[in-house]
Amino acid sequence: MVIIRRERPDDVDAIRAVTAAAFRGAPYSAPPAEPGGDPGEATLVSRLRDDAGWISQLSLVAVEDGAVVGHVVATRAHVGARPALGLGPLSVLPLRQRAGAGTALMHAVLGAADALGEPLVALLGDPAFYHRFGFVPSRPLGITAPDPSWGDYFQVRTLSQYDGTTGHFSYAGPFDRL
Repeated sequence: MVIIRRERPDDVDAIRAVTAAAFRGAPYSAPPAEPGGDPGEATLVSRLRDDAGWISQLSLVAVEDGAVVGHVVATRAHVGARPALGLGPLSVLPLRQRAGAGTALMHAVLGAADALGEPLVALLGDPAFYHRFGFVPSRPLGITAPDPSWGDYFQVRTLSQYDGTTGHFSYAGPFDRL
């Protein structure tokens, strides 16, 4: 059984290992920060922890038999000058993928974000996967992606406090260094 809980300080190394394993060899992975190093997503999580956009309540792990098998994080982002959340990375150990940990993490982080009064969550990802969590392409909502070439892969999930805000989306600073 998978348990979802907030990240603790002693989870940092396990989260990096899970994130690196999940993105290693993936065709859409960010390049390593150093040649031969972990995928960029593993470094991104470390950089996000040191950023003002870090929201500790929205860094969640999936734990199975006492071991971290998945992780998701949402950090402070903006639509224009208004607060929003940028989700990602979402990582699950390859041997545990398609077993429900990723789905549980997504439901937990979206529920936590809504409970915190956040208006919306945005991400870059496969529409076929994220549609089931209520994500839709951002353009029809009037929210523009940081990179227009992302097209329908840049998606938004509005939450209870969404007020129709439109504008350009910007992630927390460390995303710009990928």
